[in-house]
Amino acid sequence: MEHPVTVNKTLMSAHLSSDRRAGSPQCRFCGAPLRNTFVNLGMSPLCESYLSREQLNDMEPFYPLHAYICGECFLVQLEEYVSAEHIFSDYAYFSSYSDSWVEHARIYSLQMIERFRLGRGSQVVELASNDGYLLQHFVARGIPVLGIEPAANVADVAIRKGVPTVVRFFGEIAADDLSTNGTGADLLIANNVLAQVPDLNDFVKGMKILLKPHGVITVEFPHLLRTIQGNQFDQVYHEHFSYFSLMAVDKIFSAHGLTIFDVEEWPTHGGSLRVFARHSDDSVPTVEDRVLELLAREKTAGLDQVSSYTTFAEKVNETKRKLLAFLINAKNEGKTIAGYGAPGKGNTLLNFCGIRTDFLDYTVDRSPHKQGKFLPGTHIPIHHPDMISATKPDYVMILPWNLKSEIMTQIAYIREWGGRFVVPIPEVCIYD
Repeated sequence: MEHPVTVNKTLMSAHLSSDRRAGSPQCRFCGAPLRNTFVNLGMSPLCESYLSREQLNDMEPFYPLHAYICGECFLVQLEEYVSAEHIFSDYAYFSSYSDSWVEHARIYSLQMIERFRLGRGSQVVELASNDGYLLQHFVARGIPVLGIEPAANVADVAIRKGVPTVVRFFGEIAADDLSTNGTGADLLIANNVLAQVPDLNDFVKGMKILLKPHGVITVEFPHLLRTIQGNQFDQVYHEHFSYFSLMAVDKIFSAHGLTIFDVEEWPTHGGSLRVFARHSDDSVPTVEDRVLELLAREKTAGLDQVSSYTTFAEKVNETKRKLLAFLINAKNEGKTIAGYGAPGKGNTLLNFCGIRTDFLDYTVDRSPHKQGKFLPGTHIPIHHPDMISATKPDYVMILPWNLKSEIMTQIAYIREWGGRFVVPIPEVCIYD
């Protein structure tokens, strides 16, 4: 497989020195200057910075939500305005509150156990293991696991479930420490974390160090091609530093001595990839045809040309106009509108569109860690889901639209009073 772009250290050094002087951002992978906009969503708060009532009158920090496309390696990315330590050391997202996501993890574990013949003599390591939602399925099969999770409050939940978890940020130093102490991964899992890593090169170096000579890495992430095709601009928020095509991940892994040998397409998060990788000096497994086929499909879609990315912004603006038109008309008709969910993507959508309590009376969430708080920026209150049956809104807008089927099933009772569902992405759709 050809890898036309790798990390050219001389070029990177030149880019970094000249563009830092000019104040231009640089690509976090290859160091090239970032001169092309993917989408600019204005100023927005950190999407997981939920507020208590006492904080509502405090000054709230907003940061640019401006995504660039690198003209060299085609990595879409934000600048790092706030450190990962600030964002993730104490975190409000707990994976186990999504039934469909826990089921996705269970199916994944069964597939990996069967495909790679994992057993009691194997070691499974997950990076950003959250509350043990995934590793618990390996534990139930008697397979040794280790979670690595930077948020102590989330890791504590995993530990109480019986999932051994180390509280720290992962990178080259952490991998060296673990490897020195005898930890090596037969299966190294980095599902839905790569986007949240500001120093990609350090993180992938660490993965290579921790992976056993014949071990396998799996990485899941929202597929940039599907993000573009589905107009999923609300996937962009500060906690997600990067947005990946297979083409970009292939270049990053190759630069660090890792080879992608298989890829699967999944419907999660509006369309995701599950990538399988191994050491490049390991001859097996061989590279599957579908890796080359998907790379070719991305090229056909123009993901190797900057011009293919820069048309995204106008589609985003059109979606904003359509959503606001619906909300204005509904309110003019005297309709009540509630939200369902308090996800990161919802906060991007609401802040970009300027939707506050003048349009959305409140939202609800199953997580007790969010209930009783307020959404960042918009200050929309978050209640227990029972609030919906108590107030009987005319419309419920589903903010985690990727879980719309699960949510419509959970609160199907709104149809009893004629309530309807609103799904805002890729454009406004109303469901009876």
